[in-house]
Amino acid sequence: MITVKLQRFNPEIDDAPHMESYRIPALPTDRILNLLHYIKWYIDGSLAFRRSCAHGICGSDAMRINGRNRLGCKVLVKDLITDKVNEMTIEPIKGLPLHKDLIVDMEPFFDAFRSVMPYMVTHGNEPSREWVQSIEDRERFDDTTKCIMCACCTTSCPVYWSADNYVGPAAIVAAHRFIFDSRDQAADERLEILSDAEGVWRCRTTFNCTDACPRGIQVTQAIQEVKRALMFRRI
Repeated sequence: MITVKLQRFNPEIDDAPHMESYRIPALPTDRILNLLHYIKWYIDGSLAFRRSCAHGICGSDAMRINGRNRLGCKVLVKDLITDKVNEMTIEPIKGLPLHKDLIVDMEPFFDAFRSVMPYMVTHGNEPSREWVQSIEDRERFDDTTKCIMCACCTTSCPVYWSADNYVGPAAIVAAHRFIFDSRDQAADERLEILSDAEGVWRCRTTFNCTDACPRGIQVTQAIQEVKRALMFRRI
């Protein structure tokens, strides 16, 4: 048996979030998502949390596990529980409005994502067949194509917690993916968007975002590459 300390909040009856503890059975190979399912199915059906694919692809089950942003489907009990530590804490990700329990309002996150034009822009020069890139051109932005928009990076950023309009790491990663794509023709527009006071210059290089990314994206490096692109564009 292990103890799961879970942040609960029901806006219909609670004035503020509070912690509740649950003693439940668990195997070392159980995922945190399995524990939440157990609590919901066998103890309290009102528990609210997001999940979908359960395989680390959809990004919907981002949460704070022992204070660190992670996907509930990717963390195992054995990663947290030892002979000396028999409990864990699960909370919603920070920096976004709380709806209920582990569910936050993702709209501010997606608004920032949409603001950087996260799509291919061309001006009528598309080839009639596949658009061939060199290996080097593809490698330039390959890392940032891995983003699953889970918000782990953005909501681990201390600047994002306190700056209402900062676009956040995930939006910059999305912009990076197209800024450095040799086929795209809107790099200047994206750089202009990210050059204002709420863009890349808000980053303080704490590397929280890189640590939090479940896909292993070098988020901080991508942000610095966008900064360099801005600087050299202006020289």
